[in-house]
Amino acid sequence: MTERQATHLILHGRVQGVFYRDWTVQTARGLGLTGWVRNLPDDTVEALLEGDEGAIARMIDAMHDGPPRARVDRIDQREAQAQGFDSFERR
Repeated sequence: MTERQATHLILHGRVQGVFYRDWTVQTARGLGLTGWVRNLPDDTVEALLEGDEGAIARMIDAMHDGPPRARVDRIDQREAQAQGFDSFERR
């Protein structure tokens, strides 16, 4: 079995009020990832992705585009400790 990886992300740009969190939940679940996504008070979106390295890479690639009305200017990414989440949820 492949070791689960975890990545913490902060997304900057037009990412609130554009269906970004719901899109993230659907896309992450489709890739078999677990973790969470939430809005932050500074108009950024924070996410924690857990799963295999290839699925995380595909998710991050997709997150640069996001849903149709979103505009992602920058994604800050750092390695995180896997927590063993059972699903991907919106917080």
